[in-house]
This record gives sequence, C-alpha cells and structure tokens, in this order.
Amino acid sequence: MAITTKDLQHLFALIAADIAANRDHLCELDGAIGDGDHGLAMDAGCEAAVKAVAALDPAQAAPTAAFNAAAKAFLNAVGASSGPLYATAFMRAGAAVKDRQELGDEEFVRAFAAMAEGIQDRGKAEPGEKTMVDAWKPAADAALDAVASGASLQQCFGLAEQAARQGCDATRDMTAAKGRASRLGDRVIGHIDPGAASAAIIIASIAKFAQPHNG
Repeated sequence: MAITTKDLQHLFALIAADIAANRDHLCELDGAIGDGDHGLAMDAGCEAAVKAVAALDPAQAAPTAAFNAAAKAFLNAVGASSGPLYATAFMRAGAAVKDRQELGDEEFVRAFAAMAEGIQDRGKAEPGEKTMVDAWKPAADAALDAVASGASLQQCFGLAEQAARQGCDATRDMTAAKGRASRLGDRVIGHIDPGAASAAIIIASIAKFAQPHNG
C-alpha cells in the first residue's frame, strides 16, 4: 500500500481523535507522578498537528511536508517536554522520507523508526528509565524486524503496538531517571509513565491506520 500525504492527513486525524478520547486518563496518570497536564498537552499538540497537516494540499505536498508541518505545529502548541520530543520525532520522520511522493511499507516503517530515534536522542533517555522511550523503542525495533522479514504493514504495526503496550506496562515497576517524576524516588513505582501511555495510544492509532480497510 502506497501512503500519500492524503493518507497521512487521515493518520494524524486518527491519532488526534484517539489522544482526545484518552485525554483525561492521561492527565490522571500524570497527576500521580507529574503535574497532571500530560493529556492536555498531548491533546493540544495533536490537535494543532492535525490542523496544520489538513491545511496542506495533498496534490502538491509530499509526505515530508506533512511531517514538517506537524512538527512545527506541535512545538508551537506545546512548550512542555513532550513538545520538543514530538517535534523532533516528526522532523526525523520527514527527513527519513525526503523526496518521496508516496511511501511504500518499508519507507513508512523507516519513518516510524526515525520518530522513535528522534524522541530517544532529544530526550537523551534509554529504555528502563520510565519515559515514552520505553514504548517507542521496542515498538520501532519490532516494526523494523518485522518489515525486514517480509511482514505486511499490518503485521509490522500489530507487533509494534504489542511491543509498545508491553513497554508501557513495564514502566509501572520502574523508578524514573528523568523529569519531575525522578524526584519522587520509589513513590513512582506502581504508576505507569504517562508519556509511555500516550506513546502506546499513538502507536495503536498507527496500527489501526495500517490495517488494509483504512488504506
């Protein structure tokens, strides 16, 4: 399935709707170990991104332009920590598919992996530190392994979604090495990281998008 800018407009709309539906839940998770606004920040960022991407003319704009528009809009809407992280993610995705008018399965997976890498680089986080990297990295690794072995896009993102959920659940038993939660020591054990939770939602939206009937 070739993915065009029009498809990416649909994808960003899916992500924004799923984040909006989970906004209060994400704020609750963040309230336990952070300042309680993660859901609001992600909702604002995704809402801004979807508007910016929707404003492009899909006949004129290449996928890179869609990712770059999303990056800029997300950053403008969210000054907090998730803003620069997702802005970097979308910029990296755009750079990974530069000069392509449409994306094949492998290119789309490559853009996805570039997002995960961008988040990890920008946040300087490693898996196991109770951050969104705990969902993003295993998901990207799973998708890359699957596409290398000839799996369909649907299979790649089914595995990515599973890995993201497992990674997100695993943050419950971790202490935090980064951000506000790191000051709480062992008190954060038993709580899921809100960044990993929102990452798992986004990755699940991408998995939904990768199913043939959404193509």
